[in-house]
Amino acid sequence: MAITNSTNFSHISVKPLHPTFTAEVSGVDFSSPIPDDVFSEVLAALTKYGVLVFRKTGLTDESHIAFSKRLGELDDVTPYIKAGRPNRLKHVELFDVSNIELDGSILDPSSPRAQANKGNSLFHVDSSFNPRRAGYSLLLAHELPPPGMGGSTEFADTRAAFDNLPMELRDELLANDYVACHSMHHSKKVAAPEAYADIKPLDYPMGRHKIVQRHEASGRMNLYIAAHVHHIEDLDTGRSEELFQELFRHATREENVVRVEWTEPGDLIVWDNTCVMHRAVGGQFVNKFRRDMRRCTVHDSSSMAWGLNEHTDVRQGLP
Repeated sequence: MAITNSTNFSHISVKPLHPTFTAEVSGVDFSSPIPDDVFSEVLAALTKYGVLVFRKTGLTDESHIAFSKRLGELDDVTPYIKAGRPNRLKHVELFDVSNIELDGSILDPSSPRAQANKGNSLFHVDSSFNPRRAGYSLLLAHELPPPGMGGSTEFADTRAAFDNLPMELRDELLANDYVACHSMHHSKKVAAPEAYADIKPLDYPMGRHKIVQRHEASGRMNLYIAAHVHHIEDLDTGRSEELFQELFRHATREENVVRVEWTEPGDLIVWDNTCVMHRAVGGQFVNKFRRDMRRCTVHDSSSMAWGLNEHTDVRQGLP
C-alpha cells in the first residue's frame, strides 16, 4: 500500500524516503521543549510512516530522554546491569548501542558483548521477548565512523508486508490466528551459534504474541514477526520453521525495505516497533572506528503491548 498525501502538516516538513514508509522530517527545533502542536504533527507522521529521520538535532542525553518521555513510559537497562554488564552511560534510560568499552577503547570482537551484539544484524523488533514489548525506539548518533565506512540501519515495513501477502497465505494466517514465541536467546544463538552453542532457548521465558495484529494507531493490519521468533505455537517443528521463514523472507523483500544512512552526530531515527522491523548494517568501521549510538525505548501502550504474557516487570538481560 503506497503512502497517500492525505495527512497535512503545517508545522513540519516531511520527505518520504520509500513508497510505503519512512520519511525525513525537518522543521523541529530540539533546542527547547517542542510545542504541543508541533509534537502532534510529529506523532501523526510517525503513525503514518513508521520511521522518522531527523538530522542535526543537537540533542544531549538529557534532552533525548525528555523527548522520548513525550511518547510514553520508558524502558531501562536495569536488567542488563543486574546480569553483570557495567553501564558506560550515566542514565539507565539509555541503551548503549555502541562498539565502545568502558575505557573508551573499541570493543573486542571476541568478547561476550560483541557476540551478543551480532543479533542486531538480524531484522528484529525491540523487546518482543519481554512480557511487555517495545513501542517506539529513538536512536541517537553521538559518534560515527568516517563517511563511506558503513554503519547504516535498514528497516522493513511489516504493514506493507501484510498488505502484499499472497491471498492463500493471508487466509491461513487469519483463519488460524497463530501465536509466535519470541526469544532473545534464540536470535543471539542464530547470529552467533558458536558463542551460544550451550544455550537452550526453551530453558528461558519467551514473549508470546499473535503474528497478525491490527496496528492500532493507524488501523492497518500488520505482521508482528522478528528474528526473535523461536517457534509458532500448535505447529510441529518443521511446519513452524517453514511458515516463519516464508513470512520473514516475504517481509524483508527488497520492496519492503529501506536503508537509512547516518550522516553526522546528532542524527536521530525514531521508529515504531509494532509495525516495523530493523537491523544494523555493518561496514568497514567494525573493529576500526568508534561508533557511539544511544537508544531510548518507549514501552508499548496499545492493547497488544503485553501480548499473551503475564503482566510482570521481569525482563531478559545478558551480561
